[in-house]
Amino acid sequence: MKAKRLAWGMFAAVFLLTGVLAGCSGGQSSSGGGQTPAASMAADGGSQTGGQEAGNGQAAGGAEEHANAVQFPIVIDHAFGQTVIEKKPERVVTISWANHDVALALGVVPVGFSEANYGVQDESGLLPWTKQKLEELGVTQPNVFRDTDGLDFEAISDAEPDVILAAYSGITREEYELLTQIAPTVAYPKDPWVITWREQIRMNAAGLGIPDKGEQLIQDLEQLLADKVAENPQIKGKKAIFAYLSPADLSSFWIYLPEDPRAGFLGELGMEFPESAAKYVTPDAGFAVQLSAENADALNGADFIVSYGDKALLQALQADPVFGQVPAVKKGAMVLVKDNTPLAAALNPNPLSIQYMLDEYVAMIVEALEKSDV
Repeated sequence: MKAKRLAWGMFAAVFLLTGVLAGCSGGQSSSGGGQTPAASMAADGGSQTGGQEAGNGQAAGGAEEHANAVQFPIVIDHAFGQTVIEKKPERVVTISWANHDVALALGVVPVGFSEANYGVQDESGLLPWTKQKLEELGVTQPNVFRDTDGLDFEAISDAEPDVILAAYSGITREEYELLTQIAPTVAYPKDPWVITWREQIRMNAAGLGIPDKGEQLIQDLEQLLADKVAENPQIKGKKAIFAYLSPADLSSFWIYLPEDPRAGFLGELGMEFPESAAKYVTPDAGFAVQLSAENADALNGADFIVSYGDKALLQALQADPVFGQVPAVKKGAMVLVKDNTPLAAALNPNPLSIQYMLDEYVAMIVEALEKSDV
């Protein structure tokens, strides 16, 4: 296939909301919204098998004893229609954010996957949890697509996939149609970049032909989260907001909504989205809502606030005549996550990043709550 690149928008831009700023209608809310349907499948059970040299184009992982248990076809509903998996995929490609981590967590090494474009600390294009899992699976030379400026259709085609996983992505219909010319493609449920970690697992596991393993992975992660909450009962029921605030411009700010994986994960840890923010949410808000500084009272109901930033952000907020009156800001009850770090990337949860960041993140939440005196 002739090389062709189409810009799908750097995930980092969406990650920090500059992408949302560009895509807003009237500048007030992110595009898209609403409930996201789970994958609908005509079968369950099964697993993918393969060799260990994924860097040379072979999928790895799965349990061979389940390989013949899958009842095909598997039908997966998504934003662009349905994808039908006619037979067990042997060669899997993933694109965009975190889909490869789901496959790896399920024991399947993609024959090609997109590099991470946020939080990476070296030239590998890999976040630390991805590196670790690849090492566990015996892969030293993964086929990483250098595609942060647009999908590399030639590289995807060269990997000769049987299926392409893009459940967590922002691909356009045009890109989807091009991808389906290469292999059946699993897109996002309804809106770009709006998907829970459970949906990530279910849709990608269905695309891999191993829905039963996906459900088991979800159960394992739910138990991990439940155990962590049990260890820290003081966080349950607390009011929390994940916001985007920039010390360079405090004329407006963004609040991530429970539909967004970052804000939703706070709910997974037993915390609640405060009414002070909920009253500003409209039905078409999508995964974040933009508010002007005069609406800073939206933050008043939070016992603590999570945001990308450092002490400079807290100092700017406390010095501001409006934001400085927000109780959590005044008390310094903020979880500040340094931008473009592995931890910042991990806050968009997937089955590998959850295990990587959980202890550190909960410890930061506990510290912020101690300052809030609640």
